[in-house]
Amino acid sequence: MTNRSVKHDTFVIERNYAATPARVFFALSDKTAKSKWFAGPDEMSAAKFEMDFRVGGREINRGGPKDGPVYTYDAVYQDIVPDQRIIYTYDMYIDDKRISVSVATLELKPEGTGTKLVLTEQGAFLDGLDDAGQRRGGMEDLLDALGASLKGAPVNA
Repeated sequence: MTNRSVKHDTFVIERNYAATPARVFFALSDKTAKSKWFAGPDEMSAAKFEMDFRVGGREINRGGPKDGPVYTYDAVYQDIVPDQRIIYTYDMYIDDKRISVSVATLELKPEGTGTKLVLTEQGAFLDGLDDAGQRRGGMEDLLDALGASLKGAPVNA
């Protein structure tokens, strides 16, 4: 019998961007714009990227290093308030093993001429295959890549 476990954790990440909430929202909600920053390191290849940005819509991002494993992000949009908020739930997989289930909220708040982004993630990390520290680090890298993309700089370099 396989030993099963679950660890729950919540983390919050804040970023400030020198871009309007509308511009940040566009980078989060447009498939072409998001594909420029929502990716792994350069050695990772993207095998599949689908995005249906609407409440109830699904986003799938699958890829990994040339010699495996394959990572899959499978999300469903639960709530969307243009230029203000996106709430989504998502499962993460390594190959065919589910490693976590999360709910994430992105809040966009005007701050001066820019935007304060607040990401709150609540995760259930499964069977010791993932943890909040690794996920937080990955999300911090992605939000930094979003910032670079908003500045027009190379991302994931």
